[in-house]
Amino acid sequence: MSRRVRIFTIGYEATTVPELIDALRKAEVERVIDVRALPLSRRPGFSKTPLRSALEEAGIEYVHLKALGTPADGRAAARAGRHADLERIYAGQLELPEAMAQSAQMIELAREKPSALLCMEREPAHCHRTLLLRAVAPDAEVVDLYP
Repeated sequence: MSRRVRIFTIGYEATTVPELIDALRKAEVERVIDVRALPLSRRPGFSKTPLRSALEEAGIEYVHLKALGTPADGRAAARAGRHADLERIYAGQLELPEAMAQSAQMIELAREKPSALLCMEREPAHCHRTLLLRAVAPDAEVVDLYP
């Protein structure tokens, strides 16, 4: 019988890399799973390469699962506040073979060590990471972190 998996989530909107790392350390997170389709950011330090470096320097592993990100039309719907459209578009994304494989990988990674799903959106209720967990890990214990 498999034990219930615990998955943390964190958004970096309105925070800094040191604040993000501090929140992850306080929660004893050992791995960040970046679920952005495009791991780029206008916020300093949150694009893939500098973020990975900062996390690894802090002793936190970084993994990017691109297929679990929101496609461009889903991101546009989210920015426009069209949450029902985001949900529909993202549900289609999760049916893709690569997304199905990375969903299973995400769950295994979270079983191995304390892991946090990372995206930009601060509020999990407005983010695809909540849709992701509801769809592929409905029994997971979800802990939302707010740096």
